[in-house]
Amino acid sequence: MPCGACSITSKHQVLADNPQSLSRETLEELVRTRALRLSAGLHGLATGLVAGLALFVATNWLVLKGGAVVGPHLALLGQFFVGYRVSFVGSFIGFAYAFASGYVLGYGVARMYNAIASRREARRLRRSLTG
Repeated sequence: MPCGACSITSKHQVLADNPQSLSRETLEELVRTRALRLSAGLHGLATGLVAGLALFVATNWLVLKGGAVVGPHLALLGQFFVGYRVSFVGSFIGFAYAFASGYVLGYGVARMYNAIASRREARRLRRSLTG
């Protein structure tokens, strides 16, 4: 059974269930395999929080700075994020949009990374079994 944050092959699960039978090389292979996987949900959450907080802080920085025209370039995000404006209320709307966008981006990157890592691990396992 795979753990929640990573996926491991049945060969590695058998080795993990019987730790006394692990050699140094096998243990290193098991650790390397588990370390290669990313938790897509946590990666998405972290990316979403960074993106959301960055937009929230940038918006409120410009609001507090003030001036005749407040953040014309940042206001262009209103074209993509419906309801976003360079204002205090707009910073919360921007946070939600940036968090959602960052989550989707981070989740997708982690899933793609895990798929590539799984392919490489399967190829390496096949080579070690046949060679």
